[in-house]
Amino acid sequence: MAAASHIPALGRTIFHVDMDAFFVSVEELFDPALKGKAVVVGGQRHERGVVSAASYEARKFGVHSAMPLRTAAKMCPHAIFVDGHPDRYRECSENVYKVLASFSPQVEMASIDEAYLDMTGTARLHGPPLKAAHLLHERMKAETNLNCSVGIGSSRLIAKVSSAQAKPNGVLWIVPGEEAKFLAPLDVREIPGVGKVMESNLHALGIKKVGDLARLQEPELEARFGKWGLALAGKARGEDAGGWFDTEVGADTDAKSISHEHTFNQDTADVSQLESTMMRLSEMVGRRLRESNFHARTLQLKLRYKDFTTITRAHTLPAPTQLDTEIFEQIRQLFRKNWKQGAPIRLLGVHASSFEGQEDQINLLDGSRQQRWKDALAAADRLRDKFGESSVTLATGMRGGFRERIHENPAGLPGKKKPET
Repeated sequence: MAAASHIPALGRTIFHVDMDAFFVSVEELFDPALKGKAVVVGGQRHERGVVSAASYEARKFGVHSAMPLRTAAKMCPHAIFVDGHPDRYRECSENVYKVLASFSPQVEMASIDEAYLDMTGTARLHGPPLKAAHLLHERMKAETNLNCSVGIGSSRLIAKVSSAQAKPNGVLWIVPGEEAKFLAPLDVREIPGVGKVMESNLHALGIKKVGDLARLQEPELEARFGKWGLALAGKARGEDAGGWFDTEVGADTDAKSISHEHTFNQDTADVSQLESTMMRLSEMVGRRLRESNFHARTLQLKLRYKDFTTITRAHTLPAPTQLDTEIFEQIRQLFRKNWKQGAPIRLLGVHASSFEGQEDQINLLDGSRQQRWKDALAAADRLRDKFGESSVTLATGMRGGFRERIHENPAGLPGKKKPET
């Protein structure tokens, strides 16, 4: 926890609340015997999937998210592997959202387990930033039985970086005016948006710390990295520069694409199973399209063979859609045209993009059929909202049923506006 000897004049105040080892912590609520043990969430040790979350005990052995499950099993042989329960996580995330919304009217769920709050002007209700953060911290534990870390800053970027430094179960306030000093000793990888490739490029220039980056002139960064170079310069000063950091907390930000994919535990050339899996993936994409009130004009199939050869094939529709059945028909056509018949498949994916806010005028010949599907899927969505994502599925996709991938932005993300029906 960081605090100042004096309370400065405050401008903008942003909280970043990050739930600690969220998936693992939720599993511990339902099975207290897991507490204090090395736990890996995301699948079983022999499966092909990746780690969704690891307890702090497992992390000590090098296990981290996105690592192959089989690699995690080698690094931490004594770990307990858990499939994961997305419906539980959504329910707990809703409870987290309720706590956050009691502190600020401007809440943005960045993912199922993290959020930004604009706390500017809330001092009369909750006190100065540090006091408010401690109140939130305590209320979160009392009402959800979950721990969180809270970062406080004058920008979203500073709030996010400081919450990471506060983990686990801490509060960190970066006093206004101290942003650059706080960032300077941190690795450049700590800046949101700097991935492995950019990190490597910066290291090649001798830039390893944020302070190294801050000493470079903007024209030099722009010459080397274009607009992203200017964004880096701003980020090194603690500013919300570039990407979605430019938006206000709680502002509607439209997704550019929606996708779901599935890796088979055993490669398969069974047409029935493959097409059933495509139907289930199409359902999942359609569900998220309707939740966001998007209609997709471009649909894409992702297909990966046993030898890891991967192809993608896309088709642009004459009229945009958000109906599972229409998505599936197009994806199945792409599959039949491009699959090497008999070749075992390792992975299938369905991707939707080129979104429009509303559909074209209904075809008079197919309009009645489309409306019936709309009504049926709207009813199915309401049942899923109430009983969970796996409660309803179309018959075609039943054989392709698979455990829902633990997704950072699943259908039913708290705080999202539901489309009017």
